[in-house]
Amino acid sequence: MGTPANFDSVSLDGILSDWVAALRAFSVEAVVVLGPDPFGGNEDRLVVAVHPPLVAEAAQALAESRDFGARWRDSDAPLVAWQTIARSDPQGTSRWRLLWMAHGYQTLVRVEFSLPAGRAFECFMFSPRELTDRAEVAQLAWSALNIWPLVKRSIAGARSMLSPRELECLELAFRGLTARETSQALQCSERTVNYHLANAMNKLRADNKLAAIQRACWLGAL
Repeated sequence: MGTPANFDSVSLDGILSDWVAALRAFSVEAVVVLGPDPFGGNEDRLVVAVHPPLVAEAAQALAESRDFGARWRDSDAPLVAWQTIARSDPQGTSRWRLLWMAHGYQTLVRVEFSLPAGRAFECFMFSPRELTDRAEVAQLAWSALNIWPLVKRSIAGARSMLSPRELECLELAFRGLTARETSQALQCSERTVNYHLANAMNKLRADNKLAAIQRACWLGAL
């Protein structure tokens, strides 16, 4: 499945709404994107996108959980997986699973988009029916891979606190350019580049350029 062709809305809500509409052929009725908390610990995740809004509480419970996703990041397991929600918690002790089942969902498909330093964006697609066909799940994963660049740009626009020039300087630093090389590429002084980098580090609460680059990646800006 390719990216749906009718993504005219530039808003993240519009993109997610159109994406879910395109996935209804597979009975997918909700999408959640979790991202790392750039100022939190290794396992701290935030809800960066959710549709429809009525599942926001269930999405938040998923972000706060420690019984899904973390063990995969610590293993060699695949970046795409799915599970039947009730079967994965037969004792009924997981709050996020109980909330999703209360909304009528049975299955989720998870696609991970890895980031530096062991972090990741995680895209969850929820269906009210049980998915058992690997080919069907593969099509859902392919859809997520296709639409992800557009979703990521929208997430970055909503989350990033950096100015365009600060982001440009960080991006060139991420590519390995020095401040002098960046100044030549941007046709400005080296002092100006260092000024923008210092502002970016301050906004990202980073003590050095590498930490600032990592946090910009965790925001989806790079």
